[in-house]
Amino acid sequence: MHFQFIPSSQEQLLNWTSVRNGETKLGQTIKTEVSTNTRFVILGIEESMGPQSNFGLPGSENGFSSFIKRFVNIQSNQFLAGTEICYIGSIQQTTEFSTVENGKKAIEELDSLVHNTLSSHINDSIIPIVIGGGHNNAYPIIKSLHVIKNTKIDVINLDPHADCRASEGRHSGNPFSYGLTEGFIEKYTVLGLHMGYNSQFILDFLTKNNCNHTFYDNYLIDRKQLFLDIQNEIEIMQNPIGIELDLDAIAFMPSSAFSPSGWTVDEARAYVQICAQSDKIGYLHLPEGAPTTLQEEKVVGKTLSYLVYDFIRIKLAH
Repeated sequence: MHFQFIPSSQEQLLNWTSVRNGETKLGQTIKTEVSTNTRFVILGIEESMGPQSNFGLPGSENGFSSFIKRFVNIQSNQFLAGTEICYIGSIQQTTEFSTVENGKKAIEELDSLVHNTLSSHINDSIIPIVIGGGHNNAYPIIKSLHVIKNTKIDVINLDPHADCRASEGRHSGNPFSYGLTEGFIEKYTVLGLHMGYNSQFILDFLTKNNCNHTFYDNYLIDRKQLFLDIQNEIEIMQNPIGIELDLDAIAFMPSSAFSPSGWTVDEARAYVQICAQSDKIGYLHLPEGAPTTLQEEKVVGKTLSYLVYDFIRIKLAH
C-alpha cells in the first residue's frame, strides 16, 4: 500500500484550534463523524505523486495540512456556525516513487482509495469538499458522485490547463480526459486556459468532445466577463455539478505549476461564490496548492480557508 486513509478525531481538531475565552472557533464545532445533520464532508489528500508524474513541482502533499490548521481557527458565528461540517480525515502518501511510471501505477491505487473513502462517508444529500493533492484526484471524485447519484456529472473548472492529456497512465494532467472517455462526465467546461500552456492535442480534444472553454488571455481587458461566463455555464448544466478550482489559476500562488499571471484570490473567491449559488452543486475540489516554506503555507492555507468558507456559507444560504 502506497497510500492510507487516516481518520480524524475531535482531539486532533482541538489540538489545531487556538481556544479563547468568550469565543468559539470552527475547530470546536466541526464534527468528526457523519450524522443526520451533516451537510458537508471535508476530506484531505496529502500527496504530490500526481503532479510529479505530470512533471509538476512537489509540495501538494502539504496543501491540506496548511488549510486545516487555519480553517479550524475561523470564528464560529452568525455567518457560519460549523455544526453542519464533518472532517472525516485525510489520505496520506506513505512511500516515495523512483520513477514516473511507478508513480502512475500507484495513482490507480490512490484512485480506488479516494473513491472508496468518499463512497463510505457521503450520500446523495452530503456535499464532499476535497482539499489538497494533485488534480489527478478529480477523476475518483467524479466517479464517486457518478455512482452515488446514479447519473453523469457536469464539471466546471477554473484552470490554466485543461488537464485533458492522453490516457497514458494516470496523473494530474488527465483526470477529465479519463472521466469523459469512461462516461462519468456529461459536460466539461474549463475557464481561463492559458493559450501557450495547452497542447494542440488538448485543444483538439476539447473541441472534439464539445467542451466549452475560454482563455485567460482574452479576459485581460475585461476581467468581469469571467463572472458572466461562470453564470452562463452553470445555468446550462443539467446534471449534478462539480466545482474544480486549480490553485495554479491564482497568480503567484505556491502551486504545482506556479505562474505570475493569473486570477487574484478575490476573483477565485468570486468564482466559488457564484458557482455555490446553484442548487445542483455536487462537490468542491481545491487541488494543487504546493507550499514548501512556512510563509507559503500561510498563503496557501489562508487562501484555501477563504474558498471553503465562502462555499459553505453560500450553500447554507441557498
